[in-house]
Amino acid sequence: MRLEELKKAVQNDAALRRRQRLQPAGGPGDKLFPPTYPGDTGPTHVFERRRIDGEDRVCVLIDSVQSQANRLEEALLTAAEADRIRLPRLVVDFPGAGLNSVGRISVLEAPHRIFDAILRDSELSGKPFRDSDLGQALRQATPADATAILQAAPTALLFGAWNSTGEGGGLGAKFARAIVSEVIGVDVPVEETADRRTGEVTLQTAGRRTGSRIDPLGIPRSIEIYKKEGDWGFDDKKLDKGAKKVRPSEVNHGNITPSVDQLGVTCDHALQTQVLTFAGLRRLRFGTDEAKNLAARTWLAALGIVAMIEGNRQGMALRSRCDLVCENGLGPLELVAFDGTTREVEIDADAAVRLHEEAFEVARKAGFTLAPEPVTLKPQDKLVELVRQSREKALADEAGEADGN
Repeated sequence: MRLEELKKAVQNDAALRRRQRLQPAGGPGDKLFPPTYPGDTGPTHVFERRRIDGEDRVCVLIDSVQSQANRLEEALLTAAEADRIRLPRLVVDFPGAGLNSVGRISVLEAPHRIFDAILRDSELSGKPFRDSDLGQALRQATPADATAILQAAPTALLFGAWNSTGEGGGLGAKFARAIVSEVIGVDVPVEETADRRTGEVTLQTAGRRTGSRIDPLGIPRSIEIYKKEGDWGFDDKKLDKGAKKVRPSEVNHGNITPSVDQLGVTCDHALQTQVLTFAGLRRLRFGTDEAKNLAARTWLAALGIVAMIEGNRQGMALRSRCDLVCENGLGPLELVAFDGTTREVEIDADAAVRLHEEAFEVARKAGFTLAPEPVTLKPQDKLVELVRQSREKALADEAGEADGN
């Protein structure tokens, strides 16, 4: 794909999409572990029936739209930090404030992107960020004129953002996602259970997950110990008054009792669907100059293409025991017209980067101020103190301890 072809697609077509079948890295039929969510009887996966190829098929959510967005942002950040692409962004410098363990947090990593509290509670040029010239421009941005966001954090326009903590009690500007990606498992063996009172049918996986641990020290559960916050011992009088009698497992010693949970799935295949909406991009404006609007939208589209391709290039290790690979090579990229017709386009990782850099340069020449280097913010003292106290409490608290031997 060349830049002129992308411009015409942004002007006239509905979307660019990719649908590709995936399999576990361990091979077809290997067990996968999708994300878990709270259920009535404990952690569960998300099951639903979807209409695929004209049939209702039981599917499981393997990677949500929100999770995929984070992975695509990570792919773009990796490409930018490797100097493969030029990408304007904001970065909060926690190491500069003495918090080396936190690192530098980019707008691509902040949960609420350009409107996240991490940026809000930082400062730029000695001013609270929201009171700085840039901060005020971002607060005033709307889809009718998104220039400030395009110049400071274009990925927020791609993946969506909402100024939920802004003026008007959460009525701040909203920017819809321009790119959506999701991974599901198709044809999942399930067990159906019906509520005796309501008759409601619930789907649960037919898979099972086992767990256990043998303690190499052989510590039995019958030994009595006492623990307080951050410490334990055998004599409660030597500990604080709040010390209580516990089993060794509550200080992470001893066996973990074997367990069987209704978790994990197998499926015929996984399906990744990605859609970059050109119709959605056309809702964004950057002034009254239509040539300038087209330059901005084309650059955003090129950035979305890089995200899709870099995301696949970097692999799909979604979580423990959930690695996926393509079934028969990468699925094709298709331009989708309004009449539903499609045509395939060819573009590899290097070509996508070249396309992006051309579109970036056109947008810059159109009059946008696009800094290739990140704008660095300094966390405010109160944010630094909040992080410090949180870290200290986390070190003192005990978490994730097994209950029972």
